[in-house]
Amino acid sequence: MTATEALLSTDPAAATAAAAGSGKPFVDFNRVWLAYDDELARRGEFAVEDISLQAAAGEFIAIVGPSGCGKSTFMKLATGLRPATRGVVSINGAKVAGPLQQVGMAFQAPTLLPWRTTLDNVMLPLEIVEPYRSTMRKRRGEYVERARALLKTVGLAGYEDKYPWQLSGGMQQRASICRALIHQPRMLLLDEPFGALDAFTREELWCVLRDLWQAQRFNVILVTHDLREAVFLADTVYVMSPRPGRILLRREIDLPRPRPLDITYTEPFAERVHELREKIGHKPGNQHDQH
Repeated sequence: MTATEALLSTDPAAATAAAAGSGKPFVDFNRVWLAYDDELARRGEFAVEDISLQAAAGEFIAIVGPSGCGKSTFMKLATGLRPATRGVVSINGAKVAGPLQQVGMAFQAPTLLPWRTTLDNVMLPLEIVEPYRSTMRKRRGEYVERARALLKTVGLAGYEDKYPWQLSGGMQQRASICRALIHQPRMLLLDEPFGALDAFTREELWCVLRDLWQAQRFNVILVTHDLREAVFLADTVYVMSPRPGRILLRREIDLPRPRPLDITYTEPFAERVHELREKIGHKPGNQHDQH
């Protein structure tokens, strides 16, 4: 059995396929506003305003915009870490009323625990999230094999027993992505995951993420400053305005999949990046442009 086949042996994409067949959005933001406390809300000072978007099951979306526009706030709303002040956020048909469990998250800093090996860092969510936590003792061998298969898929076979300080930045981020996916979440949330890496390593990891997503088709919400990254990876890109963050543009990326890295050097790719860059450069107060 290949590493990818091992990952898919429990068919984590089946639920996503069923949801896609239903025609209902997996992610649904319905006129969502967020102020960070009641006093700010009373004063009309919102971090994000009137956000409405929908993502189908298995869709890869990217959120781009200037610093401070509310991209990371959007992420907190999607995970239930912040409740909406107005409007409703629904994931898989259910209103988000608190922190979600079946979500994977990775950030710009890998945040691996320095006293745990690569394998043990990847296994961490299985020790915390149900139903894995309850079955860890009985099924530990199976879960270890799942972690090893995932590490092999991202090119970290042979590094299972290394500690974070023995890994490069790119290797640490690969391990971080494995940790985010080990419990087979329906949705992966990525907040500037490759921002601290050099350009070559960043592009390598774009391809790693592309291949994982192609194999499993979990939903992805990627927050990034890198417009090339957004166009290369996403099905749909949303451009947010400066704070208070509003959606200025929704752009479907109609480039064929699977996308080879060479596509980033083509004219159609450059045109899409330029369109996003031009929209971000517009001053606040422009009309919304959602297509």
